[in-house]
Amino acid sequence: MSRSPEGRSTSEARARLLATATRIFYADGIHSVGIDRITAEAKVTRATLYRHFTGKEELVLAYLDQADQGIRGQIATARASAGSAADEVRAVARSITEGIRSPGFRGCAFLNAVAEYPDPAHPVHQAVLAHRQWFLDTVTELLAQTGDTPAGPDARHLVMLRDGAMAAGCLFDPGLISETFLRGVEGILAARTGPAPAPGTATTP
Repeated sequence: MSRSPEGRSTSEARARLLATATRIFYADGIHSVGIDRITAEAKVTRATLYRHFTGKEELVLAYLDQADQGIRGQIATARASAGSAADEVRAVARSITEGIRSPGFRGCAFLNAVAEYPDPAHPVHQAVLAHRQWFLDTVTELLAQTGDTPAGPDARHLVMLRDGAMAAGCLFDPGLISETFLRGVEGILAARTGPAPAPGTATTP
């Protein structure tokens, strides 16, 4: 079914607003960006913004929801490209380092956002916690398949390594940070499964 020109224009305006807000929020922070700047850079009126979002808070939540969906897709793609559970963990870790090495990387959008919304009851804070719980649950599920010991502590360890890498990745050499992070993930896997055999090493039947 085709949409009317009016409906198409409405959808395009919302997408442009969200894309503009996403770019500016991530680059410059959330509180420092006002509605006037967003509408000016998106080339829409304030009335148009308020037709799509009740206010800045709803726009921030839409920005975080879009970031959440993007990361979920990234993790799903990484997992689909791997074989064993351990390789899925490695693929997820590599996908994280790809983000760290990407142009314009400024850390984790969720950690950045929660630093600006410290009230645990605030909807933005709650959205950050929900995303982080999903990521922790995903990593816990994967690690549980790599060994018999409880996966919870190792999953929390991996999440902390990831947080540190995301924070340091925009302050220091992203290549070195990525290498250090991947070494840490290998350490977690080695503790659960034993070190991976060297290439060409024969295994005992």
